[in-house]
Amino acid sequence: MSFILYLAAGFFSGLLGGMGMGGGTVLIPVLTVVLGVEQHIAQATNLVAFLPMAAFSLKMHKDKGLLQTHGVWWIVIPAVLTSVLGGLVAVLLPAEILRKGFGVFLILLAVKGVFSFRLKRDD
Repeated sequence: MSFILYLAAGFFSGLLGGMGMGGGTVLIPVLTVVLGVEQHIAQATNLVAFLPMAAFSLKMHKDKGLLQTHGVWWIVIPAVLTSVLGGLVAVLLPAEILRKGFGVFLILLAVKGVFSFRLKRDD
């Protein structure tokens, strides 16, 4: 039964990630709160799951002519370096700090969403 729950969590987070909504905002809470996975494992799983999802999305955007590659290395190189650095730091941090940091991130994301929704409605 737990395999089916893990499969469903992966499916729905992949679906949201493919639509650009950020599958990790679903996957990490489901893994930690619902399925009882440790914070470090949940966040590492999210990072690993992101790679094929990002590659697939990138290919789809490229095939539709929606990908602009001019100046991309100015984004890719710092993103890769900070991702590796962030992963190394996350390994050293206690799970409680990761959990609280992710919670703060989700709150900030929600606040940003409320304000951007409000600004669009006012236009």
